[in-house]
Parts: sequence; structure tokens; C-alpha cells
Amino acid sequence: MKKIKAAHSLIPVLGFLLIWEIVVRLGLIPGNFFFPPFTVVIQEFYHLTANGVLIDNFLSSLIRVLIGLFAGSTAGIAVGILMGYEEKIHKVAHPIFSLFYPIPALGWLPILMLWFGIGEILPIMIIFICSFFPVLYNTVTGIKSVNKDFIKTARSLGASEWKVLTTVVIPLALPNIFTGLRLEAGMAWRVIIAAEMVAIPTGIGALLMRAESLLRVDIIIVCLIVLAVMCLIFENFFIFLEYKLTHKWRQHA
Repeated sequence: MKKIKAAHSLIPVLGFLLIWEIVVRLGLIPGNFFFPPFTVVIQEFYHLTANGVLIDNFLSSLIRVLIGLFAGSTAGIAVGILMGYEEKIHKVAHPIFSLFYPIPALGWLPILMLWFGIGEILPIMIIFICSFFPVLYNTVTGIKSVNKDFIKTARSLGASEWKVLTTVVIPLALPNIFTGLRLEAGMAWRVIIAAEMVAIPTGIGALLMRAESLLRVDIIIVCLIVLAVMCLIFENFFIFLEYKLTHKWRQHA
């Protein structure tokens, strides 16, 4: 059944690609130079992969995203648990984080460039900031939304605070936590591309800018396809992970 649904979901995509190819080949869109056929894009994808250009730049972006996303998400979950579970910490930390949360991640780019210079730490810090705040707030929301009766019951049965936190509060907060992780998994790729376009000489974003300066629309589209696929893969990874961690107790809820 799942395979049938997956096949059905591919039909609109394949139809779109077919229309794209036919429309451009028939000359219905003026200036093929600025909008190449899909087959030309695929050919360029092969060439960029074969000569290593795409792989090298992709790996640079991937490593930055993985490091920044892991560090930012881990910190966001840890601080979020503390803020959500301890009201005193929430009262102190919430006003401070509320000042910084509205600032877009790329808004930190100028000051981070002055602090860290143009290097590998810069895009990782951007991803860290991009991941930290949404995961933090989703974790706090998840912790605070746990039914207080469950907590009281666990305590009345003699469970320690650590036991209550790890066996009651955190498991029930997982859906909210994973919502933040899913959102930022895709956003991390969007942010890293923008950061690389502005300040970093390597990565998919840098390849995009070089292609723009050479008027290589086919390479630009290749980079955009890679970005779209990676956003989809990362978001679905967290959907899969959430299902694996929560489906058993959800069935008994």
C-alpha cells in the first residue's frame, strides 16, 4: 500500500518534468538559454558529478549542516527541557531568549563575520543559531503541555524527579520536539545556501553564485534540485525517527 501511494505521488512530479521538457523543446518559452530543458539539466548534473565539482561542494555544505544542526538542536533541546521543567529557570531565561529569537539567522552574519572571520566556523554558527531557537521553543512548549496529573501520579508512586523527567515528561513532549526538528532540518539547508552565497567560497551556495556569474542556468537548476532533495530527505528522516520512537506508545494511548 505504501509503495502504491509513493508511486502515485511521483505521477505529478513526472508529469511536471514531462511538460517542462516538451514546452521548452517546442520553443513555447522564448530564450532556451535562460530556461534549458530538463534533459539538459540532467546532463549537466552528470557532468558536475563525474568531474567531482558537485560532490565536493555538496559535501562541504552537508558537513556544515550536520555539525550545526546537531549542535544547535542538542543545545536547544537541553535548554528547552530545563526551561520547560523548571519554572524559575524559565522566568529568568525566557525574557533573554525572547529578545534574540525574532532576529533572522542570517541577520547574525555580519557580526559573526567580524567575530570568526571567513571560515568553516561561520556557516556552522549560522546553522547553530538557525536550529537552536525554534527547537528550544518547541521543546519548552512540549514540556509545559504535558498533563500535570501524569507528573503528580508518577511522583506519588515514588518516582524521582529524574525518573519523572525521563520516563514521563520527555516522552510525552517528543511530538513537539520533533516538530521543531522537522522544521529546522529543512531550514538549515536554506540558511546554509544563503550564507555560502554571501560569504563562503565553497559549498552549494557558492557554486550557485559562480553559475550565476557565468550565466549557467543549467547549473543553477542542478543546485536548486539538490537543495530541494536534501530538504525533503532531512525532513522525512525526522518524521521516520519520530515514528520509530513514538509509534508503540501512541498505539496504546
